[in-house]
Amino acid sequence: MTKILDEILDFNQEFVENHEYEKYETTKFPNKKMVILTCMDTRLLELLPKALNLGNGDAKIIKDAGALLSHPFGSVMRSILVALYQLKAQEVLVIAHHDCGMLGMKPEPVIENMKERGISEETFKTLTYSGIDIEQWLHGFDSVTDSVKHSVDMIKNHPLMPNDVPVHGLVIDPKTGKLDLIVDGYKN
Repeated sequence: MTKILDEILDFNQEFVENHEYEKYETTKFPNKKMVILTCMDTRLLELLPKALNLGNGDAKIIKDAGALLSHPFGSVMRSILVALYQLKAQEVLVIAHHDCGMLGMKPEPVIENMKERGISEETFKTLTYSGIDIEQWLHGFDSVTDSVKHSVDMIKNHPLMPNDVPVHGLVIDPKTGKLDLIVDGYKN
């Protein structure tokens, strides 16, 4: 069985030696002045940029399970604010997708898998004691449309968010790349 890391390092050595990186050279500033919050779904890795006509360097892309902003002062929101204030992004797009693994996800099977892989009951008790509702934290969402609206609302109404930044919400079909507009940030 080949180890994933070994394959990556072998490929990377050839990539660098053959100067393959040269065709991807760009700056840290997004050419199209946007930051995108989207899902980590594997089907979107190449499809999303192609469906949006994005090339390397065109946008800041933040990937998170479900494209869901779950905490107003977590790393996702920090990344959005850094993109806006330091990296010259001027618009925010939240792009979730149909057939998402977070849609209808229940925390119980995840917790059971954690226990099967060695996370002790004592750890869960410590989290509960510390005020962390692990079931709420692991809960998915019931509607992709409502989830997008929720994330857009959290971003748009964040106390550190500039008022002049449009925040758009969309849902992409992971098979065809078709975009459905949920929130037009120019109108809100």
